[in-house]
Amino acid sequence: MSLQTDVVTPHPVRLEIAGIALHADLALPSGAAGLVVFAHGSGSSRHSSRNRAVAQVLQASRLATLLLDLLTEHEERADAATGEFRFDIPLLAERVVGAIDWAQAHAPTASLPIGLFGASTGAAAALIAAAARPKIVRAVVSRGGRADMAESALDVVTAPTLLIVGERDDVVLELNRQALERLAGPKELHIIPGASHLFEEPGALDEVAHLTGQWFRHQLNH
Repeated sequence: MSLQTDVVTPHPVRLEIAGIALHADLALPSGAAGLVVFAHGSGSSRHSSRNRAVAQVLQASRLATLLLDLLTEHEERADAATGEFRFDIPLLAERVVGAIDWAQAHAPTASLPIGLFGASTGAAAALIAAAARPKIVRAVVSRGGRADMAESALDVVTAPTLLIVGERDDVVLELNRQALERLAGPKELHIIPGASHLFEEPGALDEVAHLTGQWFRHQLNH
């Protein structure tokens, strides 16, 4: 990865949500203009190298970031063997909503406008959470996301939503085109030329980070 920026050092936080504890990393730049909550996708966590690279670019743009594990350590171990939790979209969405509520109640982040960044199945969870907290969530970005898995929530998402998909990610691209038609609020689909699902091609992740930063800076500063 070629993303190199000056960033704020994240610090670990513990979120108590619906009777369980989730681990997260909060990075809070001085004078932050907003907070972006990251909802990771299938089999991923707050340690995702791709999401951390995007988060660093946001931090350099004076946006706070919250990268959290949507599963407990016990659930992660079970999921690694069975995959039983990564596609439990209602569970993941409930925890994203819990993270939003935590941020609203947590003094350092309470006043910040909130955006959601979702990857893979995490994008569906982010969209459902945006539908559940329409007055709080100001913008959503999906990276290679399964927006279609948000199902009926798509029809009531009013937060401005950017869908980013690789040109070579054929199935996900078609699913995102269909989801785009259903989103109720301002929306855009950006296709990155030559990129596959994981945006591993040279420059692809840099473009994801650039587009994401642009979207959140614009939408969260309204």
